[in-house]
Amino acid sequence: MRLSSLNLINYKNFDYKTFEFASKVNCFVGPNGVGKTNILDAIYHLSFGKSYFNPIALQNIKHGEDFFAINGTYDKDDRDEKIVVSLKKGQRKTIKRNGKSYDRFSDHIGLLPLVIISPTDRDLILEGSETRRKFLDGVIAQSDRNYLDSLVQYNKLLAQRNALLKHFAKTNTLDPNTLEIYNLQLSELGTKIYAKRTSFMETFNPIFVKQYHTISGQNETVGLSYKSQLHDTPMAQLLDDNLAKDRLLQYTSVGTHKDDLAFSIGDYPIKKFGSQGQQKSFLIALKLAQFEILQSRSGTTPILLLDDIFDKLDEHRVARIISMVDDEQFGQLFISDTHAERTEKAVRATHKSFEIFEL
Repeated sequence: MRLSSLNLINYKNFDYKTFEFASKVNCFVGPNGVGKTNILDAIYHLSFGKSYFNPIALQNIKHGEDFFAINGTYDKDDRDEKIVVSLKKGQRKTIKRNGKSYDRFSDHIGLLPLVIISPTDRDLILEGSETRRKFLDGVIAQSDRNYLDSLVQYNKLLAQRNALLKHFAKTNTLDPNTLEIYNLQLSELGTKIYAKRTSFMETFNPIFVKQYHTISGQNETVGLSYKSQLHDTPMAQLLDDNLAKDRLLQYTSVGTHKDDLAFSIGDYPIKKFGSQGQQKSFLIALKLAQFEILQSRSGTTPILLLDDIFDKLDEHRVARIISMVDDEQFGQLFISDTHAERTEKAVRATHKSFEIFEL
């Protein structure tokens, strides 16, 4: 699969811009603030129907305009796929595939597998458990529609149970029968989600460790573990045991929505004991493991976006990453960088066809 052309209208800092891409490596170079990352974000938008960097959709419209549109043409399975993502102020965002709008955005997820590596990935290390859960869920959902449906249903039920707990607190009442209905449904879905996450991590973990060892030269030991309250207690029991606490807090304090991933280096938290280079290598290994598992499960080579990847990495780690990307398992790459010469030197080393766009 490859993205052959991209057209932007009123998207972020672009009023109108068209690109024709090389089949392998495409580089966007120029000083900060010219829109390199915005182009990568537009490509991400075409796969997921949303921005990777800004969750507020209206803020992706160019200042002074009332809509944006992103048009992408893909070559997939020997046929064209034309995708359009557009948003007009006061209206609902639309995603069209070959001229037909989706009824549910979730139906689009997985059609165009994609992995992005960006400096903002540091939030996976620095922020709370929700950020790491979203990463885990995003990787699984791209190749498992049933998992995505379970997540959507679970989150709806969770919001309804939380609203019920607030109602109980406000009216000083308790309806055990209604609560039990929510508990049963949440337990069933939560148990499914937990089983999928557990199975996924058993596959993902060794791939991640392999990728990190390749990047670091096998000089460092890293760990990735899945933390869940369901390791020790079934979800139905968790909900029953914590009812008094949930009523006091007015929200559901236990369940798979509290799961987390623990990142370590040398048996210590990488957040506290990893250097910037080690942390970046850890994150790149996570994303390259995501790439590998997506490729094997979807049967399609994902597009890979590398945003400012060379920053904070020494020459040896950069060289190892480039040699990895030179492998035939990788398909189309998009790279952003502030240093044109550094980028050209790196991509020439891949011996792949490439295009450099100076902005």
